[in-house]
Amino acid sequence: MPPPERPTKVSQREAEVLRLIARGLSNAEIAGELFISLPTVKSHVASLLAKLGARDRVQLVVAAYETGFVVPGHARGAARNAARPVA
Repeated sequence: MPPPERPTKVSQREAEVLRLIARGLSNAEIAGELFISLPTVKSHVASLLAKLGARDRVQLVVAAYETGFVVPGHARGAARNAARPVA
């Protein structure tokens, strides 16, 4: 039996970006929250998509929840984002 695959390693900053994506923040909001530039956020998102084999942000969020990386109701600022209208 082959050994189980090692989980894809993401950097600490990529993990922060993924948590914020899972909270529903836009790239611009993530940049403001983490005090980084918009191109840097886009670079982290692209890296996460490649590392996790995701097609889009929705798949990143699904992967974050399915793996337990993000737990429903435990995201910091969840109440703030709950009141945001869905576009």
